[in-house]
Amino acid sequence: MIEVGVTLALVLIGFVFGKFAEVRHFKRLDAGEAALADITLLTVRSFDYSGCTRTGLVSGSVVIANDYFKAFVARLKMIFGGRLRTYESMLERARREAVMRMRQEASDSGYHAVVNVRMEFAVIQGSNPSKPGSFEVIAYGTGLGV
Repeated sequence: MIEVGVTLALVLIGFVFGKFAEVRHFKRLDAGEAALADITLLTVRSFDYSGCTRTGLVSGSVVIANDYFKAFVARLKMIFGGRLRTYESMLERARREAVMRMRQEASDSGYHAVVNVRMEFAVIQGSNPSKPGSFEVIAYGTGLGV
């Protein structure tokens, strides 16, 4: 009985601290995105570069670790089926962070826009497949400057 109590307590602690960190990360993303809103992003492949004096590759990447609580909830959800909201939230944070870092690199390089924006996702599995791994997201595109 004590083992079950300890396990439940650890899951609850993981949930509380994980949720707190996630909320804090979303707030930081909101502030960062608002500060970099002047950098235009376009997904078009072709663009008239004639008005641009400088172009260059810009990118932003992030690796977000999967925690045991999210993995535990996902395993339970896989038994019954349905959306894995814990992973959706984690992937949204990773995507937004990568785009924000790309925008920051564009701003630091003096670009006013990024065209042909693309994203790649990868799962980084640890040495033990039963333990949580992490997710990498990279956003990249061509920075345009005048």
